[in-house]
Amino acid sequence: MDEPEHHCCHGEAAAEVKSGGKGKVDVPASVSAWVCPMCPSVREPGPGACPMCGMALESEEVVLEDDNPELDNMRRRFYVSLVFTVPVFVLAMSEMVPGQFLQEDLPPVWLGWVQWLLATPVVLWAGLPFFERAVASLRNRSPNMFTLVGLGTGLAYVYSLVATLAPGVFPGSFRSEEGVVAVYFEAAAVIITLVLLGQVLELQARSRTNSAIKELLGLAPVTARWIDGDGSEQDVPLDKVQVGDRLRVRPGERVPVDGVVTDGGSAVDESMVTGEPVPVEKTVGAMLTGGTVNGTGALIMEARKVGCHTLLARIVQMVSEAQRSRAPIQKLADVVSAYFVPAVVLIAVLTFAFWATLGPNPRMAHALVNAVAVLIIACPCALGLATPMSIMVGMGRGARAGVLTKNAEVLEILENIDTLVVDKTGTLTEGRPKLVSVFAADGPEAMGANLGDDADSFLAFAAALEKSSEHPLAGAIVAGAIEKGHSVASSDDFASHTGKGITGNVGGRAVAVGNEALMTDLGIGTAALADRGAALRDDGQTVMYVVLDGRLVGLLGLADPVKQSTPEALRMLAAEGVRVVMITGDNVATAVSVASSLGIEEFEAEVLPEGKSAAVERLIGAGHVVAMAGDGINDAPALAKANVGIAMGTGSDVAIESADVTLVKGDLRGIVRAIRLSRTTMKNIRQNLFFAFVYNSLGVPLAAGILYPLVGLLLSPMIAAAAMTLSSVSVITNALRLRNAEL
Repeated sequence: MDEPEHHCCHGEAAAEVKSGGKGKVDVPASVSAWVCPMCPSVREPGPGACPMCGMALESEEVVLEDDNPELDNMRRRFYVSLVFTVPVFVLAMSEMVPGQFLQEDLPPVWLGWVQWLLATPVVLWAGLPFFERAVASLRNRSPNMFTLVGLGTGLAYVYSLVATLAPGVFPGSFRSEEGVVAVYFEAAAVIITLVLLGQVLELQARSRTNSAIKELLGLAPVTARWIDGDGSEQDVPLDKVQVGDRLRVRPGERVPVDGVVTDGGSAVDESMVTGEPVPVEKTVGAMLTGGTVNGTGALIMEARKVGCHTLLARIVQMVSEAQRSRAPIQKLADVVSAYFVPAVVLIAVLTFAFWATLGPNPRMAHALVNAVAVLIIACPCALGLATPMSIMVGMGRGARAGVLTKNAEVLEILENIDTLVVDKTGTLTEGRPKLVSVFAADGPEAMGANLGDDADSFLAFAAALEKSSEHPLAGAIVAGAIEKGHSVASSDDFASHTGKGITGNVGGRAVAVGNEALMTDLGIGTAALADRGAALRDDGQTVMYVVLDGRLVGLLGLADPVKQSTPEALRMLAAEGVRVVMITGDNVATAVSVASSLGIEEFEAEVLPEGKSAAVERLIGAGHVVAMAGDGINDAPALAKANVGIAMGTGSDVAIESADVTLVKGDLRGIVRAIRLSRTTMKNIRQNLFFAFVYNSLGVPLAAGILYPLVGLLLSPMIAAAAMTLSSVSVITNALRLRNAEL
């Protein structure tokens, strides 16, 4: 097998990206950049910390391997810090309990030195990344949670170090009743350890937000069964498969790439990309999607799309990009965060000043402890994580249900959709006309021996003529004839009459297939089938008359059948409070038939593409939030005009690129899932924001000592650190609930 050419899916141009908030760095577009989930404008050529918020960067390229250097680093530092923090904490607590052996065996000055020796590795080595990020935040004028952690722990450590080395420099306001200057090495060490624990838990939780993409990536097999020109077979790596290759898919195997069935038949489980649990029957000519699971039958397929061009790869790329987008609701958190850290530092300064002047003795010690507690408890990490974590998990959940959302803004708009405009063909209906009615004209001259004994034998003549036509209805007639067991011959002297029908010769006999206009041109009367034709039109069918040797022998009724899922989907949309309006280019009779059968009260017929766009614009002008569902190409003007454009199930590159939402399966139930996904995700975001705001609103006053005059309670900086860690973890945990959301 020849080596295939490898082409980069992202092109070879270099993309100009931000780096460190200090100018630009060129990162080749073919190489995955490292981005921050909280600061999407930040893009770096390699792993590290975000220069704006300090959060660990993530690779744009999601891989199956769970290797996470940042998590490994934080976990290692946490374990080392824990070894030193436990004894320093025990030493500190022993000073508060009279009669303990440590207090009796070691004088206070030596206890301070021992605590310093134990706390120094924790603060200066384990906590080094936090201080580096704090310095970077000040250098970039972007204060963040690490600014507060660095200030709080650094202040506690330096103060304690001076108190240990030169206690005589402190005035009486720093001393206890016994004349001892308290040290807070244990507070600095415990805070660093707890923040490290928080980072470990956060990074572990963040890795789970990409679980949906990892599941999708895991669907692609690593090899394919390649069939050579001589019929021999061999397993080859997936990246060696090229367009046009013939592949065998054995029972129970995953389809390796996108392609078409050329031999065999089976039922294929497509639930992983469509969200539909029922296997889909695949026969010759059916399209296959890479990653889906073959049933019990054997299939031979021809590869049509490989590598990054497969639907599965496109889905992974789209979901990954959408997860990094920002919802408008995030602006609230951004505005608050911009002023939050400076405000907290000011509150900490005021807290220190208040306790230093009005607090109980030792005033300065109380002032320091409360100021540090304010700095630590007010870390805005939970506020910053509230929206992006929910967006990441929600987008992944949608992908598993076959709902691909372009960005977070679209997800937020979907929540408020009250009107859905639907195109009929391909949205409510199958989008592929089928032959549904075959009627012969009465009279022996029409049903003579030359036509055969079967009433629909004239269908074979019509199909033979239509075989040369490219009209969509022609394919339906040919397929219908084959389905009824007729062999389809070839025709001669084929002629197409635009807007009317076709004429030609089949087996030496003159055949014509067309509408009333063609019959008039040929001088053929249609009275014998007029009532039948009118009834079929009222039923929404397109009527085609068949003429053989100058005589009307029958008519054919073609229709675009309503999808089996459409009635259920319309009931679900009504339950969600969404008004449905059908707009179609078909004739009024067809529109009335389809609308009445589905219970759709509002519809417009014989509407051109620009008319659909105008209709959407009228609805928006009337104050409605409108979604438009169409095929993503023919309905492009209306899709662009709507608040949300929804492409129905083509799975094509054009649809995925142009639509706001792409439904892989392509029925209206996908729209219901999209709306439910939006509402569930936005509810989750609001829960996170509420918790983050309430946490900081209550935590800062408590840390400042507001309860001390009432109940004599002060919040230890260590308790503040634990609360800060739990707040961030709780926000991520709440976001992870979206992975199992019912859609």
